[in-house]
Amino acid sequence: MLLVLLSLTASCTVFANAVSYSARSRWDSWGSKASMPTERVTVGAAVVKGKIYVMGGNGDYHDTNEMYDPTTDTWATKTPMLTSRKSFGIAVYQDRIYVMGGVTGYNESTHSYIISGVNEIYDPATDTWETRASMPTHRYGIGANVVEGKIYVIGGKNASGWIDGVNEVYDPATDRWTTKTPIPTRVSFYASAVFDNKIYVIGGYNGSVYVDLTQIYDPETDTWSNGAPIPFPAVGVGAGATTGVWAPKRIYVIGATQPYGISSTDWEGNVLEVLINNVQNQIYDPERDEWSTGAALPIARILFGVAVVNDILYAIGGTNSMMFSSYITFGDNQQYTPYGYGTIPPVVSVVSPENKNYTSGNVSLAFAVNKPALWMGYSLDGQDNVTVTGNTTLSGLSSGLHSITVYAKDELENIGASETITFNIEEPFPTMLVAVTAVAVAVGSVGVLIYFRKRRH
Repeated sequence: MLLVLLSLTASCTVFANAVSYSARSRWDSWGSKASMPTERVTVGAAVVKGKIYVMGGNGDYHDTNEMYDPTTDTWATKTPMLTSRKSFGIAVYQDRIYVMGGVTGYNESTHSYIISGVNEIYDPATDTWETRASMPTHRYGIGANVVEGKIYVIGGKNASGWIDGVNEVYDPATDRWTTKTPIPTRVSFYASAVFDNKIYVIGGYNGSVYVDLTQIYDPETDTWSNGAPIPFPAVGVGAGATTGVWAPKRIYVIGATQPYGISSTDWEGNVLEVLINNVQNQIYDPERDEWSTGAALPIARILFGVAVVNDILYAIGGTNSMMFSSYITFGDNQQYTPYGYGTIPPVVSVVSPENKNYTSGNVSLAFAVNKPALWMGYSLDGQDNVTVTGNTTLSGLSSGLHSITVYAKDELENIGASETITFNIEEPFPTMLVAVTAVAVAVGSVGVLIYFRKRRH
C-alpha cells in the first residue's frame, strides 16, 4: 500500500509540473492578431460579451466603429458614431457602451480644439445609437469608469485649455449628472481602471509635468487617497485590469514613458518630431500596493486603445510620434497574456443546501461557478464524486448529519472546490405511532369510564 501511495504521489507531481509548465509558457508574452481595418490614434475601446469595439480617433476625426472578435480573430464594421471625435471617455454599463466628451474638430481661426460634452450610447445588440444628457463640463483626455451603476468622468482638459480636476458622475437610470469631490492633482491623458469598486487614476499630465501619482477614488465615501507612485511617469498610455478569474488581479499600464525616445530638430533647434521608442508594461497590485514590470509592448507607440477579454489584454491602434504633424498611425492589434494566466481555479459557491436542519430527505443542490466548466461534480459524506451538469436534487438522504463539497474543472484543468457544507436531516415525525397511541389512549379512556360507571352502579 505504501509503495502504491508513493507511486501515485510521484505521478501527481509529474502531472502538476507538466500543467504548470504549459501554463507558464504563455505567461508575460505578446502575440500579433488581426490588424484593425482602419488605422487610428486616440481611439476608445470597450468590451461587450467578449467582443471588442474600437471607436473614433484622430485623422479627420473618425466616427468609425469596428468590432473585433477574439474567438475568430476577425473584424466587422458596425454603425458609425453619431459624433466624430477623439480623446473621449468610454465605459460599459449593462452591455451598452457610453461615449462621453472628447475633441470634435479644430478651429483654425482661434487655433484651438473644439471640445464636446456630448454623451452617446451604443447598443451592440441592435447596432444603434442614441443621445443622452451631455456632460456638464466639456472635456477631453479623460477616462470613464463604472462603479455600482454610476459612470465617473474625472479630470481632463476643458474648453479653455486648462487641466480640470472636476469629478462628474452620470446616472444611466435617471439620465442625470452630479458633481463629486475633485481629484487632488489635476491630470489629463491618464491611465485608469476599477479595482474592488475603487477608481485608480494613474500618471497623466498636470499642465507642466508628467506625474507619477497613483490617485485612488472611493465612490462610497467620496474621498481620495494615494497609492504607490508608478515607477515610470506615463501619459497617453492604456490601462486594463484583470479580474482574478483567469489571471491574478492586477492593473496593467501599457505604453510610452518619459523620455519618449528620439527627437529631431531643424537648423533653428525647433522640434520636428518625437519618435516613441521607450515603452513599458507597468503592473500594479492594489492589494499589496506594489509595482512591477512585465514584457514591453513590441511596437513602440502611444495613444492606443486597451481592452481586456477573459483576462487577456489587447492593445489596438496608436501612433509612433508625439508630433501630430508627422505621426504615423497604426492598426496593429497585439495580445498580451499576463503572468499567472491559466492557473486560477474556478470559484464554486453553494447556495443550497445550507448549514441547517432539513425535515425531508430530498434536498436541493444549487451552486454557481464563476467561469465555464468542463466538468462539475460533488462528493457527499466523503464518498466518490458524482458528476452533474448543473443544479440537481439529493434524494433519499438518511436521517442525521451530512456533508457535501462541490467541485468544478475549467478548460485549463484547474479544479476549484466549494466550502464543505454540513447539514442535518431530522428524524421523521412518527405520525403512525402517534395515531395508534392516540387511539389506544382513547379506547382505554372509554373502557375505564365504562368500568367506573358499572362499579358505581
